Amino acid sequence: MKIQSLDYNEDIIGNKTVVAAIGIAFFVLATALGAYVRIPVHGSPVPITLQTFFVLLSGAVLGKRLGSFSQAAYFILGISGLPIFQGAGFGAAYLAGPTTGYLIGFIAASYSIGRIIDIRPFDAKWVAASFAIGSLIIYAFGAAWLVYLYKISFSKAISIGILPFIPGDIIKILLATVIYSRISQRSKNIFSI
Repeated sequence: MKIQSLDYNEDIIGNKTVVAAIGIAFFVLATALGAYVRIPVHGSPVPITLQTFFVLLSGAVLGKRLGSFSQAAYFILGISGLPIFQGAGFGAAYLAGPTTGYLIGFIAASYSIGRIIDIRPFDAKWVAASFAIGSLIIYAFGAAWLVYLYKISFSKAISIGILPFIPGDIIKILLATVIYSRISQRSKNIFSI
């Protein structure tokens, strides 16, 4: 008995809308689960989470449109009342907290990563650089929000809202680059719209 191989372009991804919805739902769920991996940082109101790992991959795997949509959906679901933010936070009142800037940065970072990756054919260094830029975007939104919320200097916001996260984010960037390098071609075939 001969087993037929599946052609991803026709058999599995025939309905692009369904595939897009599955990809978006996956990254909403992954980002939400990443929020539950929470390590408090001494002297910072913002904890370390795994969310940014999934934000990086959302932009790479889904592309700029679907990736940013997945993070926007995560944000909207959280403020709508689902307890999916870090610390099981939820609701519009959560936006008065210290992580709002980072959450908005997730959307911008995912879009930017997808856009940067599309500029050239797959290159692991280029992908890692796009992930680093995405992390910088998240930092910028997060630090700017801390300055606004706590009325602190930008240098203070950097010391409590960026510097503690750099070592962990370097590891996340490296792991995300390895994972994406293994699935990049397949994800482009599946999620290109």
